Amino acid sequence: MMAELAAVLGTGQTHYVAKRHDVSMSGLCREAIDAAMADAKVTWDDIDAVVVGKAPDLFEGVMMPELFMADALGATGKPLIRVHTAGSVGGSTGIVATSLVKSGVHKRVLAVAWEKQSESNAMWALSIPVPFNMPVGAGAGGYFAPHIRSYIRRSGAPEHIGAMVAVKDRLNGSRNPYAHLRQPDITLESVQASQMLWDPVRYDETCPSSDGACAIVIGNEEAAAAVEADGRKVAWIHATAMRTEPTTFAGRDQVSPQAGKDAAAALWKAAGITDPLAEIDAAEIYVPFSWFEPMWLENLGFVGEGEGWKLTEAGDTALGGRLPVNASGGVLSSNPIGASGLIRFAESAMQVMERADGHQVQNARKAFGHAYGGGSQYFSMWVVGADRPEQTRTDNG
Repeated sequence: MMAELAAVLGTGQTHYVAKRHDVSMSGLCREAIDAAMADAKVTWDDIDAVVVGKAPDLFEGVMMPELFMADALGATGKPLIRVHTAGSVGGSTGIVATSLVKSGVHKRVLAVAWEKQSESNAMWALSIPVPFNMPVGAGAGGYFAPHIRSYIRRSGAPEHIGAMVAVKDRLNGSRNPYAHLRQPDITLESVQASQMLWDPVRYDETCPSSDGACAIVIGNEEAAAAVEADGRKVAWIHATAMRTEPTTFAGRDQVSPQAGKDAAAALWKAAGITDPLAEIDAAEIYVPFSWFEPMWLENLGFVGEGEGWKLTEAGDTALGGRLPVNASGGVLSSNPIGASGLIRFAESAMQVMERADGHQVQNARKAFGHAYGGGSQYFSMWVVGADRPEQTRTDNG
């Protein structure tokens, strides 16, 4: 099925910090929204619909906050859709907004996602005794550490790989004015000397808990043409894909989930990409624990099984490498959970729009944005480019 063209017209982010006591959730979102609309040079009259992404309500302890935030989000008298797919929600929000434009329903759509973790505690919110689940999982780190150990065993990766990723991403984050953790003096030795939290994940190999918001404005071909006529670039959306699988089932591979493989395969096909390692110039991959970089490089089809850590070790994922991964600093540097996926999408768009400033990847023509959530069960991703796609397809699974 052929679809209309869609493009990112503008992006906006807050500065990510541990605690924003000076603003409410509404105020936090408006900072990102106002920045995105200014970047896109649009007014509220230009926005046809609002798509909001939010991680689990217990992360802030407020049930369905979009109900009281509708006015602040600019949704009065307009369609408002909330998306929730756990940690991948930011990416899913971008894809839902894209679908509303590609389908021809709306001309311009505002997507916004946020988290104000300082108003609750995400670790314990993830560890409550929900029926049919273990009573305490000690948060995401306790859940994912065994999967990392399994990856290390299967791939034969040396133990310093996780520290290498942490150093790379935190150095990248030091170049990003929005990043929560900015550590220009971080070293391999300092990471390896940090406290062990969940074997083999050390303190400096895990993501922070952040307050922050991200917003993007997506428009159709006519809206994009208006931006280009003004002498500014847009990020053309070449393809999107989402896939899901249950948290547990017999024979499930939690190191390289089938849903991630299927989503990536569908994405590359829809974008006309046959060799993602050669054709993607910049990648924003959801890496909350450093070891997930090599794991996802394999899951997404950039390299074969057992080869991801070799790409990392060779420096190929650093700025200036074959495939710069998380030039923004990634989730390891900023992690407002509900927004983290949309940040990956926004940052990938910023690369091809040449608006990434100090962490710009040179000559970035095609970029990849990725998010995952739940027990590595929800996946959302897209490919954006500086050039408009020859044709665009919808991925209906």
